[in-house]
Amino acid sequence: MPPFSTLIGRVVRPLAAAVCVLAAGAAQAQVTPSTPPVYPPPAPPASDTTAADQVGRDQEFATPSVIGMGPSKGLIFHYERMPRFNVASDGQAVGLQDYKSQAEKNARLVIKGYIPFWNRPHLKMLLGINYEREEFKFRQYPTGYELYDNIEDKGLKTLGAQLAIIRPVNAVNWYIFRLKGELSGDYTSQGVNVADYLRVSSEFLYGWKRSPTFSWGVGLQLGYTFGRQSIYPAVLYNRTFNDRWGVEAIFPARVTARYNASPKSLFFAGYSVDGFNYIIKLRQPLRRADNIALRTLELRETEVKFRGRWEREIYDFLWFGLEGGYRYNYAFDAFDRTNNDRTKIIDSKLAGAPYASVELFIVPPRKFLKKTVNK
Repeated sequence: MPPFSTLIGRVVRPLAAAVCVLAAGAAQAQVTPSTPPVYPPPAPPASDTTAADQVGRDQEFATPSVIGMGPSKGLIFHYERMPRFNVASDGQAVGLQDYKSQAEKNARLVIKGYIPFWNRPHLKMLLGINYEREEFKFRQYPTGYELYDNIEDKGLKTLGAQLAIIRPVNAVNWYIFRLKGELSGDYTSQGVNVADYLRVSSEFLYGWKRSPTFSWGVGLQLGYTFGRQSIYPAVLYNRTFNDRWGVEAIFPARVTARYNASPKSLFFAGYSVDGFNYIIKLRQPLRRADNIALRTLELRETEVKFRGRWEREIYDFLWFGLEGGYRYNYAFDAFDRTNNDRTKIIDSKLAGAPYASVELFIVPPRKFLKKTVNK
């Protein structure tokens, strides 16, 4: 298994060249000459929906962003780690055994990049690229349990791209459409069957910009937030109450309270629901009592995080984020992919555990914003 440092090098190089493009595009859209500049410029909360507004806002057209939100993120490096926790698996199919142990480590590496390739007051289009890797290390290896041996050997990976479109209709109304495709599972560089690992999600939101400090919208999301692909309603609510306090939310997936300590330091607190859907190719098939050999499993993971976060400017275009909290694992279940009913094969419980993460991200340099204002 290659170390995280090697993986970073493989993914970062293609994204680095896009940062300058993002900075220039975002800077051109932050303010207009008729209005005084505001810094930090509004930016999306940590969710795919409002990432469509990474390109900034325009004073003459409505967008979901509001004044007071943090700086726009162009390139993001995120590392998250959880300490030891208990693992218990219950074989749901006749012939499958139970398993109990401890996970010594659960770590995630996330790298994301956003490129605005069309930026007009009435239409903004954004291309996003992401790479994620989740790793487990169990107390005993090999575990003797085929599912966990596979996960520790190969890790769980996600490689994806998305197209996000934000369409300001007028000074009040806006809508967002996002389409995202990802390869998600335990595939290796030796070969990937796209049809097996492909996961597609999308969403549509229609909203109202009531003031520079209040925007809200409603819509539908098709995705894996709750483990399996499903359609569920979504409510976006972004509001800045005063110079210090605000709320950024896409309910029910994420709700966050924001405190602006200064233009260079922001604090957040709230919860998020995160869902993952991985395809696992077993080296040794699981053979049930009915003599059905299972060679592929669909792993559905759903977790709720209660979190606190601090974002701080390091130098002009470079910021960092520190986050910590408690993870409650709602599901970590494996399903049979040989039938349309997706029969549950393994019901797993990962014990709740604290977690911590560190993040570095690149934002548009302030000098670009100043040049735009002076034109």
